[in-house]
Amino acid sequence: MTLEHVAIWTDDLERLKDFYCKYFGGVPNEKYVNPTKGFESYFLTFASGARLEIMRKPQIPANRNDTVQEQHLGIIHLAFGVDTMQEVEEKARQLQVDGFPILSGPRRTGDGYYEFETLDPDNNRLEVTTGPPPTPSQGGGF
Repeated sequence: MTLEHVAIWTDDLERLKDFYCKYFGGVPNEKYVNPTKGFESYFLTFASGARLEIMRKPQIPANRNDTVQEQHLGIIHLAFGVDTMQEVEEKARQLQVDGFPILSGPRRTGDGYYEFETLDPDNNRLEVTTGPPPTPSQGGGF
């Protein structure tokens, strides 16, 4: 079984689409519009096959979850995987130079991942991560 997609509501569909395309290589489908319901969406497909649906509908209220200071129950972040620690660091620099906050990292986590945390233009929390180094029994290297 696979996770088919994750969806995010936004009040600026084009801005969020452009962010995920520019920084994470998402490829959008044609915008879907349902004028009767006032609904618009894009599906963004990533190299791994994972998909993100970004959606807009005027009457959706703002999310009260504070993704920086006081997190609450529910889905709290999206994680994008890269192959190397250098790619983690390069993506952190790129986002920081372009004005996105780096909330933590890049750093090695207690479970061996190397990652940093940031926010997208709608303040959805994101991680960019690379897996822990293989154990000696797995062979290979980082």
